Amino acid sequence: MGFFDKLKQGLKKTSQAITGQVNSVFKTFVKVDEELFDSLEEALIMADLGYETSTYIIEELRDRVKTKHINDGNDVKTELQNVIADILTERDTSMHLETTPSVILVIGVNGVGKTTSIGKLAMHYKSRGKKVLLAAADTFRAAAIDQLDIWAQRSGCDIIKHQENSDPAAVVFDACTAAKARGADVLICDTAGRLHNKKNLMAELEKISRVINRELPGCSRETLLVLDATTGQNAVSQAQLFKEAADITGIILTKLDGTAKGGIIIAISKEQALPVKFVGVGEGIDDLQEFNPRDFARAVFEQE
Repeated sequence: MGFFDKLKQGLKKTSQAITGQVNSVFKTFVKVDEELFDSLEEALIMADLGYETSTYIIEELRDRVKTKHINDGNDVKTELQNVIADILTERDTSMHLETTPSVILVIGVNGVGKTTSIGKLAMHYKSRGKKVLLAAADTFRAAAIDQLDIWAQRSGCDIIKHQENSDPAAVVFDACTAAKARGADVLICDTAGRLHNKKNLMAELEKISRVINRELPGCSRETLLVLDATTGQNAVSQAQLFKEAADITGIILTKLDGTAKGGIIIAISKEQALPVKFVGVGEGIDDLQEFNPRDFARAVFEQE
């Protein structure tokens, strides 16, 4: 199955939620008028795009329909797809890993699929011929270290780990040293995702950041926040909180295949001004895909 087909398959529930709502509006209204726009806005809110984002989309759609003199329902639907794709392409969804080694810091609360995402990221870059090193800097849970160790074995990547409760910055220091010594292309660091104490999280990430700046000066760095798509609007709130605590460069959205709430990608992009860089569309090791905004919009609207 190709990337687009896999995405389409993974977005089946989201597509049914969005297009199901939208199509029922177009079946009800023959005329392109205010009532149609009001009903479309309601449909988008129901499909988990959130009030703010849905209102923006409909305002934008209304303007375009007026400017282009559109009076056919199908053309309105195509324009709606374009508005959504444009929101997503406003953000830079590509990864910037120009230096050797480059660093990817991965953050997120427990249970969102953070460690699994790191394992799949490792596979993603390994399959592209990159030498990947993992750092188990989520030292607050022994399970996180063990889980990452299993992913390292599975993906054939080296791992740097210390004992449970050791200093995360010390793990990152050793990992930076090893990355230089072993000629790694990409260093992926797991970090603890404790949001109940934002101050501690900020202090810890700042300390890790100082270590990276000192040991790998000028290196390319991405800080990715892992969010669980099944939590819907709660994921938008989490993005807001983490954004206040860390300099996030992008989002990994997991479990898209298990939810009808994939529309939150649009809300996160619009309301938090954060690009989605990877999406998880299945359980398989290669089911973490680089996010393509146009493909996402197409997959949502093109379901049979």
